[in-house]
Amino acid sequence: MESSSLSRSNLTSLRTFSFTIYGTTVLVSTYFPLFYAGLGFTSSQIGILYALGPMISLFANLLWSIASDRYRTIKKIMCILLIGQIIMSYILSISTSFSVIMLIITVFYFFYYPVLPLSDTMAINAAREHGKSFITIRIFGSIGYAFFALVIGYVLSLIGSHRTMWVTMTIAAIALIITLFIKDQSTPVAKMNMSGIWSILRQKELLWFFGCVFCLALSVRMNDAFLTITLKDLGAGENIIGWAQLASSCSEIPIFLFLSLYGERFKELPLLIFASLVFATRFLLVGLTDSAYAIVGIQLLHSLSFGIFYVTSIRMLTRLIPDEFRATGMALFTIVWSSASGLLSGTFGGMVFQELGRRQFYLIAMGFALAACLGFASRYLHRGPGLRAGKSTGSSKNV
Repeated sequence: MESSSLSRSNLTSLRTFSFTIYGTTVLVSTYFPLFYAGLGFTSSQIGILYALGPMISLFANLLWSIASDRYRTIKKIMCILLIGQIIMSYILSISTSFSVIMLIITVFYFFYYPVLPLSDTMAINAAREHGKSFITIRIFGSIGYAFFALVIGYVLSLIGSHRTMWVTMTIAAIALIITLFIKDQSTPVAKMNMSGIWSILRQKELLWFFGCVFCLALSVRMNDAFLTITLKDLGAGENIIGWAQLASSCSEIPIFLFLSLYGERFKELPLLIFASLVFATRFLLVGLTDSAYAIVGIQLLHSLSFGIFYVTSIRMLTRLIPDEFRATGMALFTIVWSSASGLLSGTFGGMVFQELGRRQFYLIAMGFALAACLGFASRYLHRGPGLRAGKSTGSSKNV
């Protein structure tokens, strides 16, 4: 009975933690660009600042995740990361120079980017330990994102976007307190070594998967970096921007629930093909519309694009990557999905947005999504009957 009580307590703490850390994600993806714009930075400068995070996360994700696997602790590393975020946020709050902010935001990203893959690793481990679905924990991140997208928008409309960093510090501090109540990872893991990583990366199917994910991620990160700027250019205030983020995050919740219950009935590749096609449609519509309110409605397609893609990709990763390298595997996925793609899309996207305008920007994003769709489709069509039927050596249960 005591063990059952401790399990429920740990799962509750993990769900609360997942809920809270997505508040910082809302700020970084949605309101940091407005903070930069408020300081007078150009679209190209904002693109450079956006690209710095993915560049740093290329090694930050691996560094912290390898340390987690090697020392068998996620909780302690999570505390270090959150403390680093608080300190860097304070320094950013008193900085106005582009060169200074470029330096400080680089360090901030070093502490920010590894939090989500490590959080997902904790959730996956806890879900398997307690016989639960990973989605029953991760869905609270979506709820948290929806909550903070709306609340932060209203808060910043009252106190001003120049106080964005103070909101960041508050949310990181709350997450740090919650971390103290989370049970540390107790699942035995193998000692990390590079030969194990190379053995994973030599898998042709995994390399193909990462290649398609990277292509899709280019379009997604372009949209992430400049959606708020697009809304601002169309006359939207912080409240409307908050509603746009709320629409996207709320829309993914029923998809997460549906796939957690019935996802195993659907093959991975058809789901990824469909999600990529919806991403392409979504970016085309954003590029064509001239209404900020229409974009709020278009954001509902987030459910059929990101919602399906995320659950399916995590399911595929757990099949392709051995359990003992799970933290590092999640870090590799994050590097492809967020880091490498964000680095290119931030610098390239900033120049395209400034020089060619919004419509051409989103048409290019649509092109990348369609390329990913073709990549997933070609792999599906060229697989043998057994693989096409979805047979695998691993198990994706409880993911």
